[in-house]
Amino acid sequence: MRTGILLDEIGVPFHEVVTQAKEAARLGYDAIWLAQRGGWDALTALTALGLAAPGPALGTSVIPTYPRHPISLAAQALTLQAATGAPVSLGVGLSHRPIIEDQYGYSFDRPIRHLREYLQALNPLLHHENADVHGETLTAVGTIEAPGAEPPSVVVGALSPLSLKVSGAHADGVVSTWAGARSLAEYIVPTLSKAASGAGRPAPRIVSGQLISVTGDPDGPRSWVAENYGMAANIPAYQAVFSRDRVDGPGGTVIAGDEEFVRARVRELEDAGATELLLMPVGTPEEQARTRELFGSPAAAGARPSA
Repeated sequence: MRTGILLDEIGVPFHEVVTQAKEAARLGYDAIWLAQRGGWDALTALTALGLAAPGPALGTSVIPTYPRHPISLAAQALTLQAATGAPVSLGVGLSHRPIIEDQYGYSFDRPIRHLREYLQALNPLLHHENADVHGETLTAVGTIEAPGAEPPSVVVGALSPLSLKVSGAHADGVVSTWAGARSLAEYIVPTLSKAASGAGRPAPRIVSGQLISVTGDPDGPRSWVAENYGMAANIPAYQAVFSRDRVDGPGGTVIAGDEEFVRARVRELEDAGATELLLMPVGTPEEQARTRELFGSPAAAGARPSA
């Protein structure tokens, strides 16, 4: 199973983000991912990181769709690919009503229709084709002149049944957060795969984002996540996943323990249908370093379940 790592960018000086990227490349990670969460611009940053730390693929997890028109986003993503020469996973998502309406001032009405229309415009643009979408939530007409740029793969941050169905029909896969092996096997993978098959698309990518800590004190990182991300328990799509996985909120999703325990839990994700692991290290600096070494170091190749 391919393994990528989500770099820590919130409140982090950019030179330190570059240092993280160089370490990920040195450790042999398959991909470097950045979130778009109110700090550095993910696509701009990835262009610099891809040049400073060549080798890994590059991905976003995820860019909210509402603030970025698909023509603008396609141009940015194609520029990133051409500038770095790296494969690009363009992760996009609806975000959440409080962010879109309260911070950006956009209406969050009809989000599923918006996602469908957005992807219908984005896909041809990324493939150097003409977009001609006159939808109820957006209009996108035109093409992107970016000779030689390879089309990025589009993955969607999706968890609700309708967003999974749209993603299966119009994207290359999903990038999930908070979802454990049970949710993957019983819900995400079959829903997405059925939609992709019905649309005549290849088997979808399932990028499983996981908070992981190699630690002798599992309660430590779990308590930190519960305290800092507890608000996720109030979002209906996340509530459904927590219930399905039988965990008590965000803290209960953290994979925390020694190397053997962590390896076993990640193998369960692969068995459940995950095609890629998106590692999000948590814990003390020492615990995060142990976690990065476990999944990245060639000397610890046994830590990565084979595909």
